[in-house]
Amino acid sequence: MSIPSYALTNFQTLLRAAGDGNLALMECLDAATGIPRYVICAVGRDNGDYVFTPFGHLADGNPYDAYLPPDPDDPQGFVRPETGEAP
Repeated sequence: MSIPSYALTNFQTLLRAAGDGNLALMECLDAATGIPRYVICAVGRDNGDYVFTPFGHLADGNPYDAYLPPDPDDPQGFVRPETGEAP
């Protein structure tokens, strides 16, 4: 699987912001659920005002439980939990 260009562009922007010390962690509300999220933002300036560009939120709990990584044995697939494990 290849990573789409928009994701690579956003990742490069995030790396640049981190290198320049222009990252912020903001408490926001999830627009769909209203649950508080802690959002990683790049910080910029526009005519003297600060502009915060959200990139994603930190995972609640154990991030290893939140994501399925690519399967090293199947370039088109993802590692699936074994029967009886959390999805």
